Amino acid sequence: MKLAVFDFDSTLMDGETIEFLAREVGIEKEIKEITTRAMQGELDFFESLQKRVSLLRGLKVDTVNQICENLPLMNGAEETIKELKHKGYKVVCFSGGFKNATVPFAKKLGLNGEFSNILHAKDRILTGMVGGEMMFNNSKGQMLLTIQKLLGITRENTLVIGDGANDLSMFQYADKRVSFCGKPILEKEANIIIKEKDLSLILKYV
Repeated sequence: MKLAVFDFDSTLMDGETIEFLAREVGIEKEIKEITTRAMQGELDFFESLQKRVSLLRGLKVDTVNQICENLPLMNGAEETIKELKHKGYKVVCFSGGFKNATVPFAKKLGLNGEFSNILHAKDRILTGMVGGEMMFNNSKGQMLLTIQKLLGITRENTLVIGDGANDLSMFQYADKRVSFCGKPILEKEANIIIKEKDLSLILKYV
């Protein structure tokens, strides 16, 4: 059995979910600045996530879901996942983003699983709080290790794909480490570097 793990924002999806949500309430610039610094490794991911989500307080859940279900797929995403599954890979998504996006996209793309965070809401309105499986800098690496142990998959048979600092923790557990249009901090640790927005370019390495 083989395993492929994709980041979601700016990897499977073309953009950052939280920036699409921020646009709705007119704070895209402020959130984008925090996101950029977090993805470059300049800010603690947990603290940056809490700060960004707090700025979304008051947004309606129905609005969040509508935006999330219509996010743009990255070029080549469907083709790549289909081919990886054909080659015997289990394909999952790890996201520091939110279930509102990863759940519908997992169904759309036929993923074997998704792990992400939950935007807390009360009376169908965001409270500005967040919790979940991908809150910290090392969350993706720990989840990858858990899945490998559970399914008996070796690092030799593991492919990971990401673009930012919070994807770094996966790299120590995978022999195929893809920086997809990635930040310098991630690119330094990758052994497969893709600089074009086309996920299908990964296929020549598998």
